[in-house]
Amino acid sequence: MPELPEVETVKRGLAPVMEGAVIARAELRRPDLRFPFPAGFADALAGRRVISLGRRAKYLLIDLDGGDVVIAHLGMSGSFRVAGPQEEAVPGDFHMPRGKDERHDHVVLHLDTADGPQRVIYNDPRRFGFMDLARREGLSEHPYLRDLGAEPTGNTLDAAYLAARLRGRSQPLKAALLDQKTIAGLGNIYVCEALWRAHLSPERAAGTLVTAAGKPRRELLTLTEAIRAVIADAIEAGGSTLRDHIRADGSLGYFQHSFSVYDREGEACRTPGCRGTVNRIVQGGRSTFRCVSCQK
Repeated sequence: MPELPEVETVKRGLAPVMEGAVIARAELRRPDLRFPFPAGFADALAGRRVISLGRRAKYLLIDLDGGDVVIAHLGMSGSFRVAGPQEEAVPGDFHMPRGKDERHDHVVLHLDTADGPQRVIYNDPRRFGFMDLARREGLSEHPYLRDLGAEPTGNTLDAAYLAARLRGRSQPLKAALLDQKTIAGLGNIYVCEALWRAHLSPERAAGTLVTAAGKPRRELLTLTEAIRAVIADAIEAGGSTLRDHIRADGSLGYFQHSFSVYDREGEACRTPGCRGTVNRIVQGGRSTFRCVSCQK
């Protein structure tokens, strides 16, 4: 599933094309994705100007004039691509390849932009993504957004915040961090990466990082910084690549980064001085990659 840094990179890649553009026509090639489109969705988008693109957790937010907001989620296999007069490009390069098979092009936004007509195409082979329409006022209370925790990119996420949410919890640390009510948008890949950076076992009980008085232990301070750093590094890598590869024709670059522990089963741990090997376990039906030698 695309994670927060990938969605942020998609947002940055689409923004130069979409912001300020008018949606001349919204073409829905099927009645639903994971869920049915809102009633009158295509008509509600036609003729609307895109004011800005934003993100909350793994949701892409497309603000329109008149106060409406399109909430889009990429699901397991969804991606956007921009089709100009001469070339197509996919904003964001994912760990798993994104589809370009036109049979799975389910939504096409026909845009009038300052540079001429463009199309933004949503492709989703597995159709786990979805789109909804909401009003900007009260958006934080939308069912998809109202229970989300702190963003790992903002100042709200600190050790005291996490201590309050992990205190007394006996569940494995990885499961606690994947709870979207704790941290919004933090997914499987970057939880593995952050735990490796902090040298913490994904199987450790979450509450052991908090004192009896509810204060964060030293390990929780380290973990908080690791979470913020791994997300920032991934976003910066995507942003840098996009800036370096935007060409005169408007086509977009790709998000590229390597993982330190995720999907590296059987390889040597990259922690300096560690002679351990990365292994894989399954937690909650998801793969976890860790080094048992240095993650305690």
